[in-house]
Amino acid sequence: MTMKKVAIQDTKTVQTRLVLPPDTNHLNTIFGGKVLTYIDEIGALTAMKHAKSAVVTASIDSVDFLNSAKAGDSLTLEAFVTYTGTSSMEIFVKVIAHDLIKDEEKLTTESFLTMVAVNEQGKPIPVPQVYPVSEEETILHTTAPSRRENRERRSLIRK
Repeated sequence: MTMKKVAIQDTKTVQTRLVLPPDTNHLNTIFGGKVLTYIDEIGALTAMKHAKSAVVTASIDSVDFLNSAKAGDSLTLEAFVTYTGTSSMEIFVKVIAHDLIKDEEKLTTESFLTMVAVNEQGKPIPVPQVYPVSEEETILHTTAPSRRENRERRSLIRK
């Protein structure tokens, strides 16, 4: 059975969170680990939405902390599937902080994760392929194979 291809834009998931004082460090900025938790969660939701199955995190390939967010800011996390293998999905996540009082936004974090779709026994299962529509999606989709090669090279080092 052949699976229907899905537009990348149709895999998009968005979450908004409020940065609270317990989420911050002594500089009043959000802990990086808290942001990583949010990234892993939205990555999993995006992958489950696309695969229509349970997923596991195979890797968090990169996390670039570009700017900080402070207590009182809202965080908008946007995620979408950029590329698929047979059962794996590369997920791109960006995090934007919004100072609601000053009405200022800034990109705080970008990340790539790999999620794998699994069945009830935890065995990998096939996922639909994706295709790009926008310029950003095209760039991320086109460059995904080189990121995948980097992941595979890292796994060879561990063997």
